[in-house]
Amino acid sequence: MIIIGEKINGVIPATKQAIAERDGGYISGLAVKQAEAGANYIDVCAGTDPELEVDALQWLMGVVQDAVELPLCIDSPNPEVIARVFPLARRDGIINSVSAEGNKCGILYPLVQGTAWQVIGLTCDDRGVPGDVQTRVEIAKQLVMKAAEFGIAPDRLHIDPLVITLATDHESLLKFVAATREIKALYPPIKITSGLSNISFGMPLRRVVNQSFLTMAMFAGMDSAILDPCNQEMLATLLANEALLGRDRLCRKFANAYRSGRIGQKR
Repeated sequence: MIIIGEKINGVIPATKQAIAERDGGYISGLAVKQAEAGANYIDVCAGTDPELEVDALQWLMGVVQDAVELPLCIDSPNPEVIARVFPLARRDGIINSVSAEGNKCGILYPLVQGTAWQVIGLTCDDRGVPGDVQTRVEIAKQLVMKAAEFGIAPDRLHIDPLVITLATDHESLLKFVAATREIKALYPPIKITSGLSNISFGMPLRRVVNQSFLTMAMFAGMDSAILDPCNQEMLATLLANEALLGRDRLCRKFANAYRSGRIGQKR
């Protein structure tokens, strides 16, 4: 399971304040903690006013790359912003994200052509997030076909079937699972991802809902997720799932994480 650390995001109040104050110590601390907890990539999202986003993202990228060796997941809803900060990345990472909205593919796919960069693709278009499974699958097909025009193979794509808040759509998980399975059947090498905490927005006991979603989504075929690797309960659930799905020979990763204190520590 590929873990994309979510904590350096300007929508989080403490992180927002650190970005505004250019508190490099706080941001580098978040990067180090996520790396030590087992993240494979560090998501960097300024989450600030559009006119300030480029400068904030450039600063974030520098701080994080000075702090850890992990590759970045460059995160912005504006493809022009990603294009401007992209040259500052010191190693191949993930772009977050393209979609069928506007000309996002036309701006972002050429950036990663001929590289090892990966791309998160959201199954939405100019009409918004589809409420049905089949439209999401059709958009995924569009993203894959457009990527092929730039020599980007399916195994470099992380398709996000866009889980809708359960409080809004009680079939949200079922639709995510159905879309995941259909997309995987069409393109076996492709990766499925999600910003999994979206499922629990507006609900009580969000951690319980998030952990349950993680388990079911992994069983359905999810390969990566944007999550908090410093949340021991979430990380323990993920590692237990890996063991249960036969991906952890002799349960070594689970046992080592417990022995090292990454999971199972009393709060």
